[in-house]
Amino acid sequence: MDFSLTEEQTAIREMAEGFAQDEVAPKAIEWDQAKHFPVDVLKGAMALGLGGIMVSEAHGGSGLGRVEAVLVYEALAKGCAAFSAYLSIHNMVASMIDKHGSEAQKSAYLPRLCTGELLASYCLTEPSCGSDAAALTTRAERDGHEYLLTGQKMFISGAGATDLYVVMARTGGPGAKGVSAFLVEKDAGGLSFGANEKKMGWNAQPTRTVMLDKVRVKADAMLGPEGAGFKLAMEALDGGRTSIAACSLGGAQSAFEKAVAYTNERKAFGQKLNEFQALQFTLAELAIDLEVSRTFLWRAAAALDAKLPEATQLCAMAKKHVTDAGFEVANRALQLHGGYGYLADYGIEKIVRDLRVHQILEGTNEIMRLIVARAVIAQA
Repeated sequence: MDFSLTEEQTAIREMAEGFAQDEVAPKAIEWDQAKHFPVDVLKGAMALGLGGIMVSEAHGGSGLGRVEAVLVYEALAKGCAAFSAYLSIHNMVASMIDKHGSEAQKSAYLPRLCTGELLASYCLTEPSCGSDAAALTTRAERDGHEYLLTGQKMFISGAGATDLYVVMARTGGPGAKGVSAFLVEKDAGGLSFGANEKKMGWNAQPTRTVMLDKVRVKADAMLGPEGAGFKLAMEALDGGRTSIAACSLGGAQSAFEKAVAYTNERKAFGQKLNEFQALQFTLAELAIDLEVSRTFLWRAAAALDAKLPEATQLCAMAKKHVTDAGFEVANRALQLHGGYGYLADYGIEKIVRDLRVHQILEGTNEIMRLIVARAVIAQA
């Protein structure tokens, strides 16, 4: 078992790290404070092939795997976790279309998604159902050769500023098998958006409610077969969980590096902070947590690429472990900065705020435990 990266993977990571260092990190605090969605910088990343990381080359994508994707998201998150997380969501939608879309859908959307001409959002969560996504109530009523979509989606990243929405809606009876997926364009009649939510973190991307009032779409806007929407959504979330874990890892790595630099510069009681054994032990623990997280995340991503039967379980494990560890590393890095860590100019408090939501979205970490427990029991 080889845990080293190939030359191509190393080059991809270095390219993403260079972009993050030059184009993302210098502006991250400003974006956070101004609640600015940096579409121009996102398009700059997409010009490097990061708008369709796993999309086939035939449709304008980079044709890479899940391991390469987590390398990219970790690298970009070192500059700004919120920036990287939105890019991962955009890629999730693009990959859904590449894998399950009709040839007409692929031709219409993928080239423009890959270049950033179109930005995408993923619409599953509703006000009355978060973790219990199979209970969603947004409906899609058949009307001849069209569907009318009515309902609300909540906590939608990029909403209002993006161009294409994959919407899970009920075409059949209760439960998961009654859900289908639809591609809805921003200018569709009856589609509107709530106010940008005031959030603890992730201020570099808008979060709004998506409201559908008899939004009319053609039948060929359905993504995949009727009744397959929930399966498609959960499949996408397996990959999404490795992506958000990678964003936690990158943010935590950045916080850790800031802490290492700070403890090497700051003096107390006549010596550098990193000369105190207690703080040396703290740095060692954080370094170990990061490396364990990285290694296991690569394992889960590789399982997805290989389509192993245990991939869903491993993705849930990785999402839970890495997002918990990432938040803890960032929080302890803030502590190592003392009062300075609490100041916005140092960037640590932003990382802590941004990483906190990763323990909630893409399935809460409580749900990750449930997924793992069910898999363990089924194997007994």
